[in-house]
Amino acid sequence: MKEYLEKTRLLNYDNERIQNLITNKKWNTLSEKDRIVAIYNYIRDEILFGYNLDDNVAASQVLIDGYGQCNTKGILFMALLRATKIPCRVHGFAIDKKLQKGAMKGVYYKLAPKEIVHSWVEILYNSKWYNLEGFILDIIFLQKLQDKFSNCTGSFCGYGVATTNFKNPPIYWDENDTYIQKEGIVKDFGVYNSLDELFDQHYQELSVVKKVIYQKLVRHLMNRNISFIRNSTYANDSVTPNHS
Repeated sequence: MKEYLEKTRLLNYDNERIQNLITNKKWNTLSEKDRIVAIYNYIRDEILFGYNLDDNVAASQVLIDGYGQCNTKGILFMALLRATKIPCRVHGFAIDKKLQKGAMKGVYYKLAPKEIVHSWVEILYNSKWYNLEGFILDIIFLQKLQDKFSNCTGSFCGYGVATTNFKNPPIYWDENDTYIQKEGIVKDFGVYNSLDELFDQHYQELSVVKKVIYQKLVRHLMNRNISFIRNSTYANDSVTPNHS
């Protein structure tokens, strides 16, 4: 069990900001289940959906940013879980870039890699492993997206979502698996003790030029698109990226 509670370079839960957060939230005073729910909900809704400088950033930096995507939110999530004695590991995948369409637009979408490194967090609770992916999109963003595409009653792929149940995806944890991007998975890389180990073997390969363009421009445009949706009011859109 030791490997599922270890601190790593990315899971730097001894960081003062992280320790202060845990103290202020009083998570260690909660029962194990309530602790998981509280941390899960915090990561989902108080760390907004957005794109950081890189996937390979420490938990303390994700906390400072206040936003993240699957991998970076997962890094902070795992750090908080391990800091409060909840065993966890990571499952790595590749997802189809179609999942990003809408958040990423135009020529930048066309130039993006066809497959993107993805992960979800697995926690051990009551001797059972649970898959947790439903924390990636904050509730406000997801609800605004549902308002924007309110005619969608089935599957949806785009804007960071890939689910067969767009109206009611399984994103709340109560001793169950949670998902929001699962239907976009195209490759399974297997289970790793930490994101550090996953990235040692599977890391998003971009040329130096593309990486600079992503960090300096593309991610800011994507975050702007996401913020626009989060702050908008919609009646209905008749066209969705991919729905049934």
